[in-house]
Amino acid sequence: MSEHRSLTDYAESDAAHPARLPWYGVRTKPNHENVTATALRNKGYEPYAPVYRSRRRWSDRVVDASLPLFPGYVFCRFDATRRLPVLTTPGVLSIVAFGKGPTPIADSEIEAIQLILSSGLAAEPCPFLQEGQRIRIVRGSLEGLEGILLKKKTDWRMVVSVTMLQRSVSVEIDHDWLEEI
Repeated sequence: MSEHRSLTDYAESDAAHPARLPWYGVRTKPNHENVTATALRNKGYEPYAPVYRSRRRWSDRVVDASLPLFPGYVFCRFDATRRLPVLTTPGVLSIVAFGKGPTPIADSEIEAIQLILSSGLAAEPCPFLQEGQRIRIVRGSLEGLEGILLKKKTDWRMVVSVTMLQRSVSVEIDHDWLEEI
């Protein structure tokens, strides 16, 4: 976790104290996640556009690429009562909402994604799961993280979900690392 700034660091570095503001999902135009995140950062917001590494085989070569973990979405901390500057940012289509206003995303869900990506383990998007066995990792770099157990062919994977977006991330784990909750 040393690669990521702590919430205290955010509060000390920004007069607006973005650490006190909740995360929201921001829907972007297709393939505009990085452009939108950069524009939000330039406006003084704290965006987060997680990416994963993917190996693509072309007819003549293998290409490594960084792809958005949640295509069409970035996360951003902001005051929901002052959302117009976010909505007018290039690449932004809308803010994820239920009812009349934007609905915040739990800090724990964003922190879980950051922990998975900083672990160095192979992570990739996967279908959103609402049902399944909840597990906790008891060893390794993801110790203490909770999620849903998924078996993909012969490999065990743990799924962590962002409920508001109905999107999930899976990471390969050793079956011996987990316990039932």
